[in-house]
Amino acid sequence: MYIDGNIHSNEIQGAEVALYTAWFLAESYGSIDWITELLDTKTFYIVPSINPDARDYFIHEGNTPHSPRSGMLPRDDDGDGLVDEDGFDDLDGDGNIVQMRKRDPNGRWLPDPDDPRIMVRARPDEKGEYTLLGWEGIDNDGDGRVNEDGPGFYDPNRNWAWQWQPKYVQYGADRYPFSIPENRAVADFVLAHPNIAGAQSYHNSGGMILRGPGAPKDDTTYKREDLRLYDFLGKLGEDMLPGYRYLTVNKDLYQVYGGELDWLYGARGIFTFTNELWTSFNFYREKSEKEKWDSKRGKLYRFDRLLLFGEGVVPWHAYQHPRYGPIEIGGIKKAWTRTAPSFMIEDMCHRNMAFTLFHAYHLPLVAIDSVSIVPLDGGLRRVDVVVKNLHAIPTRSAQDVANHITRPDIISLAGPGIEVLAGFIVENPLLDIAREQKHQPDRIRVETIPGMGTVKVRWIVQGNGEITVTAESIKGGRDEARAR
Repeated sequence: MYIDGNIHSNEIQGAEVALYTAWFLAESYGSIDWITELLDTKTFYIVPSINPDARDYFIHEGNTPHSPRSGMLPRDDDGDGLVDEDGFDDLDGDGNIVQMRKRDPNGRWLPDPDDPRIMVRARPDEKGEYTLLGWEGIDNDGDGRVNEDGPGFYDPNRNWAWQWQPKYVQYGADRYPFSIPENRAVADFVLAHPNIAGAQSYHNSGGMILRGPGAPKDDTTYKREDLRLYDFLGKLGEDMLPGYRYLTVNKDLYQVYGGELDWLYGARGIFTFTNELWTSFNFYREKSEKEKWDSKRGKLYRFDRLLLFGEGVVPWHAYQHPRYGPIEIGGIKKAWTRTAPSFMIEDMCHRNMAFTLFHAYHLPLVAIDSVSIVPLDGGLRRVDVVVKNLHAIPTRSAQDVANHITRPDIISLAGPGIEVLAGFIVENPLLDIAREQKHQPDRIRVETIPGMGTVKVRWIVQGNGEITVTAESIKGGRDEARAR
């Protein structure tokens, strides 16, 4: 099971869930039987932060809740030959980048009468009081624009080598697939570990359990047999994560070219989910109430007022801007809306971890169910072997099988003085219909062992010594049995 978080640098709590998972597994081994068995049969690869330098920048520099989504590689966003020369400016030095407003008798914005921290657009026949000036900042490069070239910009989750499109089609795609070294490092690791059968990435926010495809709408990458498993796990996740919704990216959210979850499934055949962390659990008022509370901003401010006691919002306060003159600065802090409030973090971490652990539990695990030997004429023996998959996910996904991503499972027979004369896959055990494998009959190649299912193989052998049967699956493990 591969787990990562924080590919988007401002979505820092993905790293917290990943670290919580590592802590919980290590802490619980030997004391919780279910966890002990899980770790005895499964391997976890955990990458808490794909984007650590930009994560550090988000935490320690002035930012909005939405910046920096990019990594820190320098890019010329405005085409002036300079890089990262005009980002946000923390004018009041409080660590947050919030909104600027200026009193203007011809402005089109008003403070909300019920919560004056919120700016609402004046009605068409109503006189306004303010003009909104955007995020905190100044024109650092003197080109007449403010905040147009900050750190980056590229989107690390648009840079993967599956359904990738250039940046004029997919904003943030960068120069070519895996041009970003962090993504290349993850891809190299995954390619070097073909035993990875399941994957989970953690993002913020919105309370979603996402699967691909990301784009386009007619993408046929996702195989019908695999979607049954996605639906099984996704709906289980909805039970475990109150308020979360199991969604398909391109159908229920938006189109994404070059996303990580599509590369992990499309290029590697790995069952992959992306969770958008934290939800307010339907705290907000019903739609029948005042229209302003139906707006996203109104809901956020109400949550802040009643549960955070104003901690999530910078109150409007005066500032002398070098270009705009007297203005006011205020708005939602960087640590609110994108990330869960502190009192909800452990619940968020534990529930999302539990969903991922059940995904890991259902990854394939092969076991030899039975070995039977029947004497034949002429000193020959027939050996029938049933190999089962103890869990719900097949040893190779349908995408893996269709595109030959990893090698087939191997069921082999060996023994001192044993000569394998013929090997078969028993395709219909009830009718005893078998297909011979003439090349290397001692090593039967099985395309996949279905979840909670079995395969049956058969050999005709010569010799009376002990027989060792071995079942080997790259993603489902190894089992061995001996018989005479």
